[in-house]
Amino acid sequence: MTKQAPGTIDDEFLALPLQALADAALQTAREGGASYAAFRMERILGTSIRLRDAAVEGVNDTEDVGYSVRVILDGTWGFAADVDRSPEAVVRTARRALDVARVSAPVNTEPVDLTPEPAHQGMWRSAYRIDPWSVPHDDKIALLQAWSRQLLDAPGVDHVDTSFLAVKENKFYADLAGTVTTQQRVRLHPEFDAVTIDPVTGAFETMGTVAPPVGRGWEFLTEPGYDWAGELEQLPGWLVEKLKAPGIEPGRYDLVIDPSNLWLTIHESIGHATELDRALGYEANYAGMSFATPDQLGSLQYGSPLMHITGDRTVDHGLSTVAWDDEGVEGQMFDIVKDGVLVGYQLDRRIASRVGYDRSNGCAFADSPGHVPIQRMANVSLQPVADGPSTEQMIEGVDDGLYIVGDKSWSIDMQRYNFQFTGQRFFRIRGGQIQGQVKDVAYQATTTDFWGSMGVVGGPDTYELGGAFNCGKAQPGQVAPVSHGAPSATFTQVNVLNTAAEGAR
Repeated sequence: MTKQAPGTIDDEFLALPLQALADAALQTAREGGASYAAFRMERILGTSIRLRDAAVEGVNDTEDVGYSVRVILDGTWGFAADVDRSPEAVVRTARRALDVARVSAPVNTEPVDLTPEPAHQGMWRSAYRIDPWSVPHDDKIALLQAWSRQLLDAPGVDHVDTSFLAVKENKFYADLAGTVTTQQRVRLHPEFDAVTIDPVTGAFETMGTVAPPVGRGWEFLTEPGYDWAGELEQLPGWLVEKLKAPGIEPGRYDLVIDPSNLWLTIHESIGHATELDRALGYEANYAGMSFATPDQLGSLQYGSPLMHITGDRTVDHGLSTVAWDDEGVEGQMFDIVKDGVLVGYQLDRRIASRVGYDRSNGCAFADSPGHVPIQRMANVSLQPVADGPSTEQMIEGVDDGLYIVGDKSWSIDMQRYNFQFTGQRFFRIRGGQIQGQVKDVAYQATTTDFWGSMGVVGGPDTYELGGAFNCGKAQPGQVAPVSHGAPSATFTQVNVLNTAAEGAR
């Protein structure tokens, strides 16, 4: 990953006394006896725009600026944060972090040790071209309104809800080992949700665009790449067809799953399950623990031999992509499942040391300057097969099945094992041909049975990054952005429910 030159980071952030404040904090921590200390300054800008039937409902801009000091003193964590950027306040904050460690020491039953990491210095900016903050709100709203009106003008569309979210995240990190890094990354997510209502029965259906949240700038909406024109043109017809579509007949079907749906299945059944703190039982909030326990590393048959899952903090446009994590660890790509077998986990430095790894793979993240870094998800992705087929070829290979597009609701147990997922659009496949839509579809399986049924994996041309801004974890809760890449893939004889049938929910 290229560490870009100064000047690619906003001047407003670089104008803060970053190094001077870090020096004051680290010197205080060193004099207080800390074996590890890190200073992290952040500025997080957020913007949201909401439209209802092309009329503006709200525009909201936020800014969060602050810093934290994190220490290890005699094997115990200490942490403190503040917003007062005077040198005196930073010194007081460092002393509070040391005091927290001292107070916590009597109840600490497991001394903290961190895996080593080389010192890093540099600046980095994520891969985007047009900073959303350089585009006036009026210009953003004009484009969102034009696309909303296009949907409203289509036959059968009664309402349209539109939203645009964007985040710019600046981080400065310095620690006692000599790492000093400055980063800036941008992410955004535009969404259009259309509603159709049957005037006679009052029945309704909703359908949204499946464009993913991305680590890109405003160019995502204005330059070639995602096919906005194609989806906005076709969505009304798909929506009206879905309202009139028959419900699915429950049973077992071959499924061709589009990346716009499969990313969420990856997130829930693999991403969370292979967070090592969760697998060890340190984390049980917000998603439970994991069936994929460390005693099965190297032996658990997670899925079919076609299954290659990687964790990646380096891929361009990934929501979890960074040059260095919040413990100063360089971003990496690593294997989690190889040839269908569990071979790795996502790690931060403490958890990596706890189980004997030589190095963290860079998965520490805090969602604000006032929160402590915790182990968070990398961009966890299913890799395509180099000579794999197209989505159309996979559909042609299915005699009796479904093609599933877009994510919607989901449910999974507290061990990340038994699950159920729905979607946005379900196309019936018969004899290798699409035969129109069905509805009220959910697919259900255990994690290992589902991934074990994966019989075909698409080629690189079918691969896309999906993801979310708001993956939740820990208590107090934190949210993290994360992407999941996937090609289209075929799964054989998966149990399908009719969600409208009595007792299906």
